[in-house]
Amino acid sequence: MNGTFRVGNLFGIPFYVNVSWFLVLGLVTWQYGGRLAFLFPALGPLTPWLLGFFAALLLFASVLAHELGHSWVAIKQGIGVKSISLFLFGGLANLERESKTPAEAFWVAIAGPLVSLFLFGLLTAIGIFAPLPSPAAAIVGLLASINLVLALFNLIPGLPLDGGNILKAIVWKITGNPYKGTVFASRVGQIIGWIAIATGIFGNIWNLVIGWFLLQNAGQSAQYATVQNKLAGLTAADAVTSESPIVPENLTLREFANDYVIGKTNNWRRFLVTDDAGQLLGAIDLDDLKTIPTGNWPQVLVKELLKPMEFSTTVKPELSLLEVVTLLEQHKVQELPVVRENGVLVGLVEKAEIIRLLQKPAEANPA
Repeated sequence: MNGTFRVGNLFGIPFYVNVSWFLVLGLVTWQYGGRLAFLFPALGPLTPWLLGFFAALLLFASVLAHELGHSWVAIKQGIGVKSISLFLFGGLANLERESKTPAEAFWVAIAGPLVSLFLFGLLTAIGIFAPLPSPAAAIVGLLASINLVLALFNLIPGLPLDGGNILKAIVWKITGNPYKGTVFASRVGQIIGWIAIATGIFGNIWNLVIGWFLLQNAGQSAQYATVQNKLAGLTAADAVTSESPIVPENLTLREFANDYVIGKTNNWRRFLVTDDAGQLLGAIDLDDLKTIPTGNWPQVLVKELLKPMEFSTTVKPELSLLEVVTLLEQHKVQELPVVRENGVLVGLVEKAEIIRLLQKPAEANPA
């Protein structure tokens, strides 16, 4: 991650810190250390700043607890947590996938604010009933208020905030479409972002920064959800390349070269090989032709240079393009063979063809 480095693991979850975190750490230490020095001069010249630094660390511990709340509920749903990161605006739990139902998505989203509200109540009770020294009581009061603000701020109903994810789950429940929920919550997030910027123009720099943050992330969420919605509505069969590189096993190398390679502009370097029934047998690479003298090409068949393929890397025609794209990313490949249940090869689905398919409606209806 750009500007982010790993500092360890938390309950088996990789833990990262962004360089912007140090800016906030320094600001909180400076601001609160100065406040403690003013309120409690008997602490001396160094102790207030150490306490300010300690308070800043506890602040980020609260943010971390908030993200662990999301992570714990996600793990209970069988969702892996890739990482937790701390940065300028708080924290982020990076989940491997979305929840499967709107109810599950709701509980993942609300878990963080519930943890913050719990910490607010706990710290408030400690501040009221525990006999703490005045500086410690001040720190506990600060942390209690920070956790309350953290909960309430994150409950604002716009993406990428937790409240936006709660709103997304509600719209998902109503419409039955998770992507409509994401787009709606993203639009609300953008509106709130513009409001924050408008109020920040009159002197509140933090409103400007938060507004910009909401606009950027909400816009990206809306675009991503729109693409996901299109992909979910299409199948692998819809994106099969029209001139997929498929050759029958009984062709001679000479016929293969003449009919599929020489004079062609598609620049395929690997061709899928099928039997007489159209079932996928494997593949042949153009570089393998170099191992056979050209004078022997009329006598050597394609199947003699056949290489087996891992059939786990094939997809069914009815598989959604959203799942196909996930597989392409997981296997780090540019294309996958599309094969029916009976083993008959349909063709190749490529990243480039998927992109073209996504762009097609925009081309048909120019703005």
